Amino acid sequence: MRCIVYTKRGGMDAIEISESPTPTPGVGEVLIEVHRAGINFADLMMRQGLYSPVPPFPFTPGYEISGVVKELGKGNGGSGLIIGDRVVSLCGMGGYSEQIVTPAERCFKLPESVSFDAAAALPVTYLTAHHMLTYLGNFQQGDTILVHHAAGGVGTATAQLAKALGASKVFGTASTNKAEFVRSLGMHFIDRENEDFVEVCMRETDGLGVHHALDPVGGKHMMRSYKALRSGGRLFAFGGSAAVKGSKRSMMAALRMLLTTPKFNPFKMMNSNKAVFGVHMGTWKNEEVLKNQVYTLVEMLEDGRISPVVDKVFRFEEVAVAQQYIHDRKNRGKVLLDFSPQSK
Repeated sequence: MRCIVYTKRGGMDAIEISESPTPTPGVGEVLIEVHRAGINFADLMMRQGLYSPVPPFPFTPGYEISGVVKELGKGNGGSGLIIGDRVVSLCGMGGYSEQIVTPAERCFKLPESVSFDAAAALPVTYLTAHHMLTYLGNFQQGDTILVHHAAGGVGTATAQLAKALGASKVFGTASTNKAEFVRSLGMHFIDRENEDFVEVCMRETDGLGVHHALDPVGGKHMMRSYKALRSGGRLFAFGGSAAVKGSKRSMMAALRMLLTTPKFNPFKMMNSNKAVFGVHMGTWKNEEVLKNQVYTLVEMLEDGRISPVVDKVFRFEEVAVAQQYIHDRKNRGKVLLDFSPQSK
């Protein structure tokens, strides 16, 4: 089988397509023939050596896949899976492969009405947004939300989940050329190049601020998101895109982000009644909570309350082109890799 390997820290020259033996599932595992693998911004940061935790180089990235069960390991009688099942999996790592072995408990059956595209676009972005808003954020009907990179995967997921949960308003920051797209998702567009998002959020909430701020940027940007919150509001830090300037690794950008990231004083936080959560679904340990949220999201997908926005699907041989597309901030929604055998 073929898989994509990050051979070292760096730019696109660090990516190789490698031949590897087909893995064999062990106890409690399944072998999946991958049809689609999701690309996340974290994958780009991993390649540059700016994200953790990651395996030692060389390794195969990829948190999420959709595909077909090809083989069952021992001890899977209770999983409910059979050979031929269409599934989505939050595989943790190694998803950029034609075939992958993953724990059966991380695989979820797909209804026939759900495409491989929609399924692969679901686990990371929708789970991250859902986890922040509902599990950590105690979301209440009528709440307001600020989300950055609103045209990306988590941004589009947040817009749809907010509507399903009954948010009163979602503020989305993005570049000028994505204004129409962001507005089409039902968000109040904020031009990140020409507007002060703190000022806009305050003005549009009668000076109160938002209930939830979702910040994947980091650095000094994070404190501004904190300032956009109302009393009782919650800031969710779930990325560090400020550390990435183009496809080549920039230690200067990474250092600048680290040096400008705020150090939150708990006594000041007490006075403002605000909370800060760091969120990384790849290190989340409570499997039961994760599974319940994925089941909820699959149900929402099946009944039409959410519908992942897939921008482009690239054949996996074009992985460098696909990642450059995201580096260039061209994507509107999710970008996927096609590993399906039908396309060979």
